[in-house]
Amino acid sequence: MDHEKIMQSALEEARRTMKEDKGGPFGAAVAKDGEVIAVSSNHVLANLDPTAHAEVLAIRKACQRLNTYDLSGCEIYATGYPCPMCLSAIVWANIKKVYVCGMPEDAEKIGFRDDFIYHFIRDRMRDDTVLEIVETDRKPAQMLYEEYKEMNKIVY
Repeated sequence: MDHEKIMQSALEEARRTMKEDKGGPFGAAVAKDGEVIAVSSNHVLANLDPTAHAEVLAIRKACQRLNTYDLSGCEIYATGYPCPMCLSAIVWANIKKVYVCGMPEDAEKIGFRDDFIYHFIRDRMRDDTVLEIVETDRKPAQMLYEEYKEMNKIVY
């Protein structure tokens, strides 16, 4: 498998859309058995969507192309270390290996702020200056979850 070639596809896509002011210097490629399934880049600015990160968009494209929500057997290549949201998407997609060529401190040097989210998670989400999580009555959700279970629906 040519890891450098796959990573290069992510870098080229990131560079292209970065120059078009669509988003930051982040690209991602999803591959399976050495074949590139999907390539995308950050489109936060173009889409006015803070969730339009390269990894998430590449995962969406790969799922559509493969007609599945389960990317088991796939790998993802990213030009930056995935943020917590992207890491979560990668885990939910059942991708077991991530290749990165940029680390959080590299993005932080130019002003990207993933570090405060990592700290927030590490500190067990107790910093309500970042986000306040308020637990309400749990019974409605518990009933909904039980109903889903009783319907023998797919657990993903």
